[in-house]
Amino acid sequence: MSTELRRLRNYIDGEFRDAADGRTTEVVNPATGEAYATAPLSGQADVDAAMAAAAAAFPAWRDLVPAERQKALLKIADAFEERAEELIAAEVENTGKPIGLTRSEEIPPMVDQIRFFAGAARMLEGRSAGEYMEGLTSMIRREPIGVCAQVAPWNYPMMMAVWKFAPALAAGNTVVLKPSDTTPASTVLMADIIGSIVPKGVFNVICGDRDTGRLMVEHETPAMASITGSVRAGMSVAESASKDLKRVHLELGGKAPVVVFEDTDIPKAVEGISEAGYFNAGQDCTAATRVLVHESIHDEFVSALAKAASEIKTGQPDDEDVLYGPLNNPNQLKQVSGFIERLPAHAKVEAGGHRVGDKGYFYAPTVVSGLKQDDEIIQKEVFGPVITVQSFRDEDQAVEWANGVEYALASSVWTKDHGRAMRMSKRLDFGCVWINTHIPLVAEMPHGGFKKSGYGKDLSGYGFEDYTRIKHVMTSLDA
Repeated sequence: MSTELRRLRNYIDGEFRDAADGRTTEVVNPATGEAYATAPLSGQADVDAAMAAAAAAFPAWRDLVPAERQKALLKIADAFEERAEELIAAEVENTGKPIGLTRSEEIPPMVDQIRFFAGAARMLEGRSAGEYMEGLTSMIRREPIGVCAQVAPWNYPMMMAVWKFAPALAAGNTVVLKPSDTTPASTVLMADIIGSIVPKGVFNVICGDRDTGRLMVEHETPAMASITGSVRAGMSVAESASKDLKRVHLELGGKAPVVVFEDTDIPKAVEGISEAGYFNAGQDCTAATRVLVHESIHDEFVSALAKAASEIKTGQPDDEDVLYGPLNNPNQLKQVSGFIERLPAHAKVEAGGHRVGDKGYFYAPTVVSGLKQDDEIIQKEVFGPVITVQSFRDEDQAVEWANGVEYALASSVWTKDHGRAMRMSKRLDFGCVWINTHIPLVAEMPHGGFKKSGYGKDLSGYGFEDYTRIKHVMTSLDA
């Protein structure tokens, strides 16, 4: 007996719609490997409709005084709190994440981030007006950009949607947001909530695959394209957007180095690094998955980390003892497994290294040691619950190896030596450097990287400013 699949729909111009041509795709729960819904596979007509709605809504939303946009965002935050259990249920079906951790680790920061950007809406500042040429006064206007085409990833569907729509709406832009084709459920629910608060056309959601995203970025209407995703996807977006000089905001891959010096409190470091490496199944571009440890404590550290990994549990969302759930999809399971299968002979799997069960896409917490700087698993993003360990001899080598990848998003340093920590924070070529911790984020501080990790910032006032443009206004004092 087959179970009828739930039907998800696009949200365009204040109403839910199927794809114009009726195409759909199945959405699979990664904890079971079974389909639970269908979602539109949106094409050109759907993208055209969403962009037209956003463009029509833009002038009125732009012209609201900031206090009115703030009120709307505060109402959205309150509504997310009130309907938190619905959002959690949708996200757990999307991702297979543990229910308890989704409730405690995602809903509170999401709500806080929306409220932060609600406040930011009223804090747009420019340089004070002044006379820089005799008889003329100059001033700066900071304005919204226009329609923003936004593409969110599948690792944190809810939270990454917030990182995109909250600053955009606060600044006075309108939005067309596409969730990943594997995780649309929570974003469609967000559309129901947000759509009851903001005017029609201000916030639109269209479901679809990478071709849908390409149509959004190539469309003539958006003034800005923002994506969180892979390096490959980001490069494609940048290339497409260059054809008509759209602004581009890219938050892409990561390969965070975790530099552990000989004076580190090993048990404390192992606890923090293992949680930051395995949380969300390592499907986090800032995950603590590339450990460089001083040679004098290497063996002790690896032994402790392998023991910690063996005690970490993955499993179904309703199991309160699990730290993380499944990988998001079969392709991701294949990718993670492939890295382990292709390990060079000098590498050693200290823990894990295998799939867990035959239902869903679960993978064991894994530790791999004995690696060299040019090994594939060191240079490429695994995006799974795999922590690698390298042994370094001194600070210079640690810096060389830490910086010796194409990504530059996040990093951490573990030491009791304050001077060393400050030197390393200067020398590490990453958008974030944590000291004796790894992965905490706050709304007030920017998140974003360098090199192939992309450009532009999420969160903070810097992230808010990314969704604005600057205009110089000069007036004659003689008029």
